[in-house]
Amino acid sequence: MTYMFQEKQSFNTEKMKKYSIPLLLLTMTILNSCSSTKTVAESNKTPFVWEGANVYFLMTDRFNNGDTSNDINFNRTKTTGKLRGFEGGDIKGISQKIDEGYFDKLGINAIWFTPVVEQIHDGVDEGTGLSYGFHGYWAKDWTNLDPNFGTKEDLAALVQKAHANGIRIILDGVINHTGPVTAEDTVWPNDWVRTGPTCDYKSFENTTACTLVANLPDVKTESNQAVTLPPFLIEKWKKEGRYEQEMKELDAFFARTGYPIAPKYYIIKWLTDYIADYGIDGYRGDTVKHTDETVWADFKTQCDYAFATWKKKNPTKILDNNAFYTIAEVYNYGISGGQDFDFGDKKINYFKNGFNNIINFEFKWDAQKDYEFIFSKYSNKLNNDLKGYSVLNYLSSHDDGGPFDANRTKTIESGTKLLLSPGLSQVYYGDESARSLVVEGTQGDATLRSFMNWEAIKSNPETQKTLLHWQKLGQFRKNHPSVGAGIHKQISTQPYVFSRTFSKGDYMDSVVLALDLAVGLKQISVGSIFANGTLLKDAYSSTEVRVVNGKVTIDTEFDIVLLELKK
Repeated sequence: MTYMFQEKQSFNTEKMKKYSIPLLLLTMTILNSCSSTKTVAESNKTPFVWEGANVYFLMTDRFNNGDTSNDINFNRTKTTGKLRGFEGGDIKGISQKIDEGYFDKLGINAIWFTPVVEQIHDGVDEGTGLSYGFHGYWAKDWTNLDPNFGTKEDLAALVQKAHANGIRIILDGVINHTGPVTAEDTVWPNDWVRTGPTCDYKSFENTTACTLVANLPDVKTESNQAVTLPPFLIEKWKKEGRYEQEMKELDAFFARTGYPIAPKYYIIKWLTDYIADYGIDGYRGDTVKHTDETVWADFKTQCDYAFATWKKKNPTKILDNNAFYTIAEVYNYGISGGQDFDFGDKKINYFKNGFNNIINFEFKWDAQKDYEFIFSKYSNKLNNDLKGYSVLNYLSSHDDGGPFDANRTKTIESGTKLLLSPGLSQVYYGDESARSLVVEGTQGDATLRSFMNWEAIKSNPETQKTLLHWQKLGQFRKNHPSVGAGIHKQISTQPYVFSRTFSKGDYMDSVVLALDLAVGLKQISVGSIFANGTLLKDAYSSTEVRVVNGKVTIDTEFDIVLLELKK
């Protein structure tokens, strides 16, 4: 959410420590098919497991321009503050990179992109120069896509391409607020929104029943009062020739659900239509702690209904039996807090109010610690306090002003810690290519939102080296659910060796990893994880090795080794 930057700057600013990290990863996979009647091919197939997903998060307008004809709409031609205007990225641009295999090479199996619903038409001055709604969080009409991002046909094509490549699509849903008021964008009626007071975050009420900042009308999500549609929206739909259809669908929704005809339920209907119409796989809820928590429980119920509806209508397009997945942005939530978020005067369990996952704001601080601290802590939390749920770990994002590696001097370390930690991994666009997070002339969160550095990927050897590291670890994570979803166990401290084990139905995945070993000849005990005589392949160097006397010996020019069962 674009207005969260000031609040987020207040998060712990403890100095980050520097680490020198020679690395070795030794990976072994055991797939158990003995007790199954499935064929070898079926039992060896790696299932998609949300708890171990490798998620790519991108800003739609800043990733890739696939259609220059949609770059200017609604006369959005005013001079803006630096990196505060539309720059051309769109849905077709994402599809283009799927076609090119960019995400496959990076080991990505889920893509989350910023909202693509129609934004306010004009811009506002936030004190940092004029800003348009390029980020997608200033909704004007939830039922329509913003032409700067593309068309509904573009979105349908994107989902189809993603699914064909085994990639899930996560949309970004905003229920908390509308877009700002401008000369062209009127305020919603006062039975829909409040325009004050401004949140001070000191209590539950002063975090939810308030506006994040001035001129960001806050939807009354606690209200069950029946409301009618805003006149401007009725007029807009009539001009677009779809008023009757939209009203017919709203009538059917409220008749089916029995919900009060209240603001939150209109928006829930509009957002879940994207599931029923296109078969998207998940939603990330924006500014979750700033809404009444019960809205998200109802949202998840309707997400599940919409997903089942899509599957029923598209039986040949179903990827698997996974349920619809929801991720919450509860600013300042950390994995150490377990299931509850503490407002000071009230605790809320968002996992029990509609979410499978909460973004973990604590990971960037834990990443300053050693591997075993991170890995054991996260495995213990996820397999005990948070069992049945998960967290989304990140090191940089679109509105966190204190990223782990702001100057991009620790990109290799960042990739290793993020991609090998239990929980879901969030690769923010450009993490894998050291896209600069310090842009001269910007103010506030704009510095985090530069256009993707495609030219550096094409021509800079250091960028290519960093990208290759992230690609190899990303593919490894994608191929081994045990990395993100498994149980961690340390085997030895010197060298640092540990295992991860995971099972689901007839599928079993066990891996052994070793870090902080020298380049050259390496010997590691695999203990009881892998049997003597087993032939393995190092995915990093394509070297084949065999387990002898419970050990693996390999000599490579790399400081990382990824050993898999030779297939």
